[in-house]
Amino acid sequence: MRIGIVLTPISDHHLRLASQVGVSDVVIRYPGLEYSDLADRKARIESFGLRVSVVEGYLPIEDIKLGGPRRDAEIDQMKTLVRNMGRAGIGLLCYNFIAGGDWARTSVDEKGRGGALVTGFDLSALPQASSSTADLPSAGRLWENLNTFLENILPVAEESGVTLAMHPDDPPIPNFQGYPRIMNRVESFERLIGLSSSPANGICFCQGTFAEMGVDIPSTIRRLGPHIKYVHFRDIRGTSSRFVETFHDEGQTDMVEAMRAYRDIGFDGAIRPDHVPQLSGEEEGEAGYTTLGRLFAVGYMRGLMQAVGAAE
Repeated sequence: MRIGIVLTPISDHHLRLASQVGVSDVVIRYPGLEYSDLADRKARIESFGLRVSVVEGYLPIEDIKLGGPRRDAEIDQMKTLVRNMGRAGIGLLCYNFIAGGDWARTSVDEKGRGGALVTGFDLSALPQASSSTADLPSAGRLWENLNTFLENILPVAEESGVTLAMHPDDPPIPNFQGYPRIMNRVESFERLIGLSSSPANGICFCQGTFAEMGVDIPSTIRRLGPHIKYVHFRDIRGTSSRFVETFHDEGQTDMVEAMRAYRDIGFDGAIRPDHVPQLSGEEEGEAGYTTLGRLFAVGYMRGLMQAVGAAE
């Protein structure tokens, strides 16, 4: 099990901090389609004694999800990305099938422990969906579009030595502002794995999102077992329709048992803190992705890993 991290921005200062607190893996956002850009970013990160093991976020796949006019062009772009990753030795691509956007919150300034700012979601606070969503694909069509994506990308991923890891819908509700959602139940991930037996077809186990589903996290880790290829380690209080993020040590999940479950299934991939509180002195920065909360989380995670005997 290796501790990974997203750095915003990827500055020398943040790279040094990551190295100093025991992080081994860095997760980078979509690097574009030029191999030289990916290789240059990887070389810079490696110069700090870290490795790039995951590409995640901002992928050009919206028309793939919706079956739009640029679907085939986006599939070609994703093939290029996967081949570039294989050439660079970056082994995991995290993606989602959240049509119409990405993870969503209705507030970014909820008060957490000691006044730290945390993000929150309240379904009742959302405005009504506009009538322009009437022509959106059904959930069934999204499954068809996902199957088309996997049929095209998984063979390239296998050839390139890259694994795909699906992130759940966040929040995991069946419809968001008129857009259908399909990756919002444990059974959805079992269906995903059933679409292809390819070893490149995997799961990103985002603990916070699965907690929003109301499931028992340790037993769900064991249920999905070897299909979990990447982990977002975070926690919440609440349910899919109304919740707030928390510090990693004060949410509703038994984090010790969760870490023990990863050990028991033999998980040996990257596990990163996600959606951390914004601490005092961090007035600037992207909500959920400020630095001090991630440093706190890394120390907490290292302690858990050592306690259950799962440290690298």
